[in-house]
Amino acid sequence: MTPPTTVHSPLRLYGRSGEIAALDALLTRLHHGDGGALVLTAPPGSGRTALLAHAVAAHHGRDAGPVLHVVAAPGERWVPYSGLHALLCAAGPAPGTPGPVPPDGLLARLRRTGGGRPLLVCVDDAHLWDPDSRVALASAARRTGPGTPVAVLIAAGDEAGFAGLPALRPAPLDDEAAAALLDRLTGADRADPVVRGELLRQAAGNPGLLTGLTARLTPAQLTGRTPLPHPLPGGEEVLAAHADRVGHLPAATRTLLLITAAAHAHEPEGAGADLALVRRAAASAAVPHTPGFTAGPLRRAGDRVHFGEPLMRRALLHRAPPDRRRAAHALLAGLLAPGYAALIQRACASPGPDAPLAAALEAAAAPPRPPADRATALAHAAALTADAADRSARFAAAAEQYRLAGEPGRARALLARAAAAPGHGPAHRTRGLLALADGPAPDAHEALLIAAAMLAPHDPGGTRDALLGAAEAAWAAGDALGYLDALTRIPEDGAERDLVHYRDGMCAVLRGRIGAGHLLLRRCLDSGARDPAALLRAGAAGLVLGDLDAACRAGARALAAVPASGADALLPQALEHLAYAELRAGRHARARAHALDGLRAARRTGRPNTAAHLHAVLALAASVESGARECAAHAGAALAGAAPHGLVQAETLATWAPARADLAAGRPAEAAARLDPLVRRGHFATRMLAVPCYVEASVLAGRAAVRGGGADPVAEAVAEFAVWATRTTDPQVPAQLARCRALLAPESEAAGRYGEALAHHDRAGGDFEQARTRLLFGSWLRRRRRTREAREPLRDALVGFERCGAPAWAARASGELRAAGAAVDAPGCAGAAAPLAGLTPQQARIARCVAEGATNREVARRLSVSTRTVDHHLRNVFAALGVRSRTELAGLLGNGG
Repeated sequence: MTPPTTVHSPLRLYGRSGEIAALDALLTRLHHGDGGALVLTAPPGSGRTALLAHAVAAHHGRDAGPVLHVVAAPGERWVPYSGLHALLCAAGPAPGTPGPVPPDGLLARLRRTGGGRPLLVCVDDAHLWDPDSRVALASAARRTGPGTPVAVLIAAGDEAGFAGLPALRPAPLDDEAAAALLDRLTGADRADPVVRGELLRQAAGNPGLLTGLTARLTPAQLTGRTPLPHPLPGGEEVLAAHADRVGHLPAATRTLLLITAAAHAHEPEGAGADLALVRRAAASAAVPHTPGFTAGPLRRAGDRVHFGEPLMRRALLHRAPPDRRRAAHALLAGLLAPGYAALIQRACASPGPDAPLAAALEAAAAPPRPPADRATALAHAAALTADAADRSARFAAAAEQYRLAGEPGRARALLARAAAAPGHGPAHRTRGLLALADGPAPDAHEALLIAAAMLAPHDPGGTRDALLGAAEAAWAAGDALGYLDALTRIPEDGAERDLVHYRDGMCAVLRGRIGAGHLLLRRCLDSGARDPAALLRAGAAGLVLGDLDAACRAGARALAAVPASGADALLPQALEHLAYAELRAGRHARARAHALDGLRAARRTGRPNTAAHLHAVLALAASVESGARECAAHAGAALAGAAPHGLVQAETLATWAPARADLAAGRPAEAAARLDPLVRRGHFATRMLAVPCYVEASVLAGRAAVRGGGADPVAEAVAEFAVWATRTTDPQVPAQLARCRALLAPESEAAGRYGEALAHHDRAGGDFEQARTRLLFGSWLRRRRRTREAREPLRDALVGFERCGAPAWAARASGELRAAGAAVDAPGCAGAAAPLAGLTPQQARIARCVAEGATNREVARRLSVSTRTVDHHLRNVFAALGVRSRTELAGLLGNGG
């Protein structure tokens, strides 16, 4: 026996805010003299008793009145009126022999017990009452209501006998609530992450089971210093209570339930059991008839049958004697055709190590079976293997398949069971790839390089996968030399031609041999690959080339190929690559949709590093579509995940996004401050993308000298951008470069530079970037009092922003257009239109800026006028609007103008 761990008793309920609100509402009505009833129905361990205790404590806390609190006695379940007798005994002296009580009489007795004060009646485990008592209690509960100061709160495993009463059905705890409960049970930083994940997975959201499992672990097991036992001990009372719920059923029905539970073993999780197989097995077991599958614990869905409560299956298998359980599996194995399913059932029926069966299971764990099936077969094979080294190797192989299936918790649990020797390369590779998904990228890079060295003498394929993972980790961390080092180590022997082209092409580009590199990367795009991983590499090649349409096509093909491969771990990565390619191509709405899908997939498959990149993509999309608030939320989430894990690419994108939102809102100084360190020290492959924003922000904020040349940082950034422009085929880059040069050009050259930029835009397309150039050109013309000329590019900019769904940018364009003397409504400012109607366009712009909180100096810089001009116009604004302070002005314009 293992000594129990000291577990802290939870002081509050987790994940039950909705249920607590319903209980508090019932008690509030009761305290005002109006009774009611509520039935809490949930499986054992779900917290019914804890919710009743909360209600009792809340009622006592208000000193509102008495409480009758009774718990059903299972031994009296079939004694007529025994439950009712227990309730009456709790209320005071009761007849010595249980007997019927009219519903009105029961309610009257309860009211007398309350003595005119609000009475709370709590009955726990009411499903264990005898049927007559349940009927009597339900009848009395239905008669409570306005003017009746009695509330009846019933906790039961099911609603039998209580139909028609208001009911609450507490669901399993969600991941966040279960994690919070585990933190309370063990201390927030106490449990090893692998142990933590296994506890949460095994508990399946059942708080009672989670508490029981945690209590049985020793401190060494809980902190990961010693391996977890398998299967995990604890929670036997919860599983027994589940099994007890069907203990009263006929023997034939219990046999059918055991067969159904066993028939799930070879099926994908959540798929249920094959109804035809269950029926054949029931007939072979001489079950006299097959009961219906639409009532009780079973649910039928077409040709599949499921347990309504997932823990019921585990409880039945746990309760069954080992020989009966193995007999059920053996029966099913005999009915199945030779192959994967029969082997799984034979493994479940095996009493101990079985080398031939283990070898057969290992052979069955091969493509085209999906990774989850392969993991199941390999895990069973390992459990049947007597030799320690072979067992560790099979557990490690199963862990890798679970990783591919998007189940990192199971993968880590099997790695812990593998107890691999220090030199076991496959286990180290899987650990490194798991760290790449949810740990520090530099650590994953080093771990995968070590794994590759271990695998190199005997496993070229494993070596290649480890080195590709190491390269991916280095890329995410912004380590160009580490990326080159990992790629150059990939052996050519056995490598696919596409991979060789990718390796050599990326290395050539990073070493400055652009032409040769582009030729090789183009071959990756044109290869016609179908494997998801190869298609993801093709998409990356398209981004490096600047062929954004090709990158989007490769990303879409990779996304379509993932379901066929069964490698769910690749789904969030495929969505991330596609969303980023679409973002680069200016397809912001599509990028946002795919990034949101990717975020859900990343959370489901345990890939927080991918989630950080997706938040960065969403922040950039929001800087165009949704405004500063949503942009800041996603950028903050990206940085929170990226900073501790060294994800420099995600940090770069997440820093760029709010700077672009600042530009949209007319805050160039803030944007320049964010971007200045980024364009010099950001990610080697993405920092150049932010240079056009940096140049625009710096010029508008007065941080750059407007001249033909010079050694200031902005001019240096443009010079570096010009070099980078020669290395990419991105169609927007020539236009962006011309725009940067226009912003820095002397007045005599600027118009020509803007014309050059617009000519490039006409060839490249892309509403957003073209509208930005027109906005800057129109603003430049307006500041030089060429207002008539300014209106056309500003109108075109406004239309372009509206067409691509960029409201904040459209508001900036409409403000410039009004300042140029054109009549136009500001998007989203209908509420402020009436107060500003009597102002000139320049006065209206100044009023809006001041209402947003800008100082006169900031307004002058934003509008390219002198502070004296701002002072003059602001005095006239105050007089025209009848306000006396900046605060009153902000209030009049709704704090935003």
